Amino acid sequence: MSAVYIMASRWMGTLYIGVTSDLLRRVSQHREGMFDGFTKRYGVKRLVWVEWHDSIESAIHREKRLKEYPRQWKINLIEQDNPQWLDLFPQFFRAEGPLAHLQEPAPPM
Repeated sequence: MSAVYIMASRWMGTLYIGVTSDLLRRVSQHREGMFDGFTKRYGVKRLVWVEWHDSIESAIHREKRLKEYPRQWKINLIEQDNPQWLDLFPQFFRAEGPLAHLQEPAPPM
């Protein structure tokens, strides 16, 4: 599964939209500031929104579309599922909690 994700520096802060086939690894890299660049420079470490895709191609297409939308549209998208802008990372990879529906879907049997 591939994911499009939005990270933020804080509530209503700087936003970053990315795409990955390994969300845990990629968000960990952002949080640890492993690479110089936008997220490290602006302290963008809070995972606030995720959308899953069956293919990396569809995820990349969605990422490009999201980047075209105005900031307020992106804020509204985040607040649909995460009105408090909670950092999803700590609870995202647990089966319980109010945001469990955002976890990576189980692979087909």
